Amino acid sequence: MVILVAVLCFWLGTSLFGAPWIPTSGGIVRKMLFMADVKPGDVVYDLGSGDGRIMITAAKEFHARSVGIEINPLWVFWTRLIVTNLGLMDQAKVVWGNFFREDLSKADIVTLYLLQGTNDRLKSKLERELKPGTCVVSHVFTFTGWDPVKVDAESKIYLYIIKDKNQEELFP
Repeated sequence: MVILVAVLCFWLGTSLFGAPWIPTSGGIVRKMLFMADVKPGDVVYDLGSGDGRIMITAAKEFHARSVGIEINPLWVFWTRLIVTNLGLMDQAKVVWGNFFREDLSKADIVTLYLLQGTNDRLKSKLERELKPGTCVVSHVFTFTGWDPVKVDAESKIYLYIIKDKNQEELFP
């Protein structure tokens, strides 16, 4: 009973801040990273990183530097164990925190699988903090008012690119 209550608390807690943890399949993770054209040395941020599969794949298979931001301390602990076990400490790290309060300005690519309302709340932060040319890749949910530059309709993956703030339209 205690375990069930603990699991429900963590699930509900993460749901309130961003989204419940629903694992993204390895195939979708790779499609997201390929769609963003991740290259060695790119900095990939995964918002609500859960078990770390996107950030670990970005580091291990794409040779990017990756940062996961996760509010659930159990997932942070788990991800740190996996990163250490795989020897990726120089390429991948997970931050225990709320992505609404973390600085995202160093990202070249931002990945997320959140909820529609969370994406909409996050939109102004991304516009403010991300540099022009930064890719934002979302699984399932879109950003209201933004037009994706690429869509994989079958997999429900949407790619957006941050434009220069001096341009008339922020997104094409």
